[in-house]
Amino acid sequence: MSYGNQGGSGGYGAQPPGGGYGSQPPSGGGGYGAQPPASGGYGAQPPGSGGYGAQPPGSGGYGAPGGGGYGQQPPGGGYPGGGYPGGGQQPPDNHLVAAILTTLFCCLPLGIVSIVKSTQVNSRWQVGDYQGAMLASEEAKTWWKRALIGGIIYWVLMVIGFIVYFIFIATVVSSSAYS
Repeated sequence: MSYGNQGGSGGYGAQPPGGGYGSQPPSGGGGYGAQPPASGGYGAQPPGSGGYGAQPPGSGGYGAPGGGGYGQQPPGGGYPGGGYPGGGQQPPDNHLVAAILTTLFCCLPLGIVSIVKSTQVNSRWQVGDYQGAMLASEEAKTWWKRALIGGIIYWVLMVIGFIVYFIFIATVVSSSAYS
């Protein structure tokens, strides 16, 4: 089997007669199947191409400072957004901290819903569902605000309830003291 112009010397040692590993059919070229006798490998390259297609002038190869490689990078290097998909945009805020705090201190059922919505933001963003991530972010914000409002209402009612209870107890105790 022949990998180009290796000649009789150089490379990784001498090639056995017939050009390969085991007996090859006498089809010319010594490859796997019928190849043209002059190919010597994977197909003829155009003269002067040098490999995988012509590079643009001044590119310098694989990501060299000339700007070649996998596309144009911004002047500061790296891609905006920390490598997230979505055209260099940042993923939306997942509101996870607010969701956890309102779950712990305000309203447990509504806070749990906000935590679930918060965890959906990053997973949807990573699979490319950008609109779904934005929607989940807005829903998470809505649910933690509902939990906060629900918690405030709960605590205000608790304080009012304790005040009413103590006033009631004070009036019952004071009226029974004079009897």
